[in-house]
Amino acid sequence: MMRVSIIGSGYVGTTVAACFADLGHEVINVDIDAAIVDTINAGTAPIHEAGLPERVAEHAGPDGTGRLEATTEYDAILHTDVTFLCLPTPQTDGGSIDLSIMTTAAEELGATLADKDDHHTVVVKSTVVSGSTEEEITPILEAASDNTAGESLGIGMTPEFLREGTAVDDFLHPDKLVLGADDDTARQVLQDVFEPLVADTDVPVVETDTRTAEMIKYANNSFLAANISLINDIGNICKKVGVNAYEVADAIALDERIGEQFLRSGVGWGGSCFPKDTAAIRAVAREQGYEPAMLEAAATVNDGQPDRLLALMDRHVDVAGKRVAVLELAFNSGTDDIRNSRAIPVIEGLQARGAELVAYDPVAADNMRERFPDIEYVDTPAAALAETAAALVVTDWPAITALDDEFDAMQTPIVVDGRRAIDRRDGLLYEGLTW
Repeated sequence: MMRVSIIGSGYVGTTVAACFADLGHEVINVDIDAAIVDTINAGTAPIHEAGLPERVAEHAGPDGTGRLEATTEYDAILHTDVTFLCLPTPQTDGGSIDLSIMTTAAEELGATLADKDDHHTVVVKSTVVSGSTEEEITPILEAASDNTAGESLGIGMTPEFLREGTAVDDFLHPDKLVLGADDDTARQVLQDVFEPLVADTDVPVVETDTRTAEMIKYANNSFLAANISLINDIGNICKKVGVNAYEVADAIALDERIGEQFLRSGVGWGGSCFPKDTAAIRAVAREQGYEPAMLEAAATVNDGQPDRLLALMDRHVDVAGKRVAVLELAFNSGTDDIRNSRAIPVIEGLQARGAELVAYDPVAADNMRERFPDIEYVDTPAAALAETAAALVVTDWPAITALDDEFDAMQTPIVVDGRRAIDRRDGLLYEGLTW
């Protein structure tokens, strides 16, 4: 087994660290946030992610296996064989990615590696546009460490394909592994660190260079995002002509060229990946003089879905001065992440209409409270529905899909469903976003 260091302990970094420990590696998680470090070392997961608390408790903390530790000190990296950079690459106002967090970490990592005599491999796992590892990260590492890539310094890039809410399962049971490296030694290190996973799952492995590995991630997410927008566009047309969009989707899913995944029309995609990645690849295309019409259209359709949800509500009720429930706040079920959540434009639209808002989410309420402190947050869906003039469903947690009699407590039983989470029934004025 190998000694692995992970820089960053967000959704990706913590998941990767815990899963590598689960595979038998010795893992050091490095983060500048001392509170997060203390949380991990206590055996507690710092984020909400299915399967993660059990693994952090198993491998970190006083009763753990000792295979997972966290620290704020970069020097701990000197005792490892390979370092994975799992840091944010946020979106700029122009749509491109901001590499400043990555470059700052690369400089500190390089300075640390200047004190290491033997070979070390650095692997970028953050989502970066094609060429970033080779043209921006590697020169910083070389200059700061006084090492040469391909000699005493190995450089790799392996993109993550982790969905928040199922990230642990996605890591341990992947559809594919993409291993990008620009030298043979780094390629061998990547093969070695993922060998237990490959042996357990027989996952297809794609071996390529770093530039191609970077582009695979963007192409993957762009294709998925475009599929969602396409089925939403079709669903919007179905709504206009009075056709059940879900019945249409069930039929076209039988075509093996299409498949059933990503055929659930609804309020659109959000989160930390699809919006940022589609914006970044569009920005790269424009920089190269190419107009990515399909991806631009996908973003336009997606951006319009929350307004369509609100417009359906407007057909039935003027919510000015009335109590309206927003059911679910995270961008997806299974996570507490509200980044680019479709609930945000929905809430903003309701506020602009003068509604009095009450919101429910099993895990994301505290995060949303930081953005919208004046909303009433409640602990149960039933409490959110009581005496409301309308309810808008934005995410499909099990607590929402199980609702039935709770709607009877509404002042007017108007439900606008953006996720096909609620069953139609007598006594409920139901509007599905696309049916």
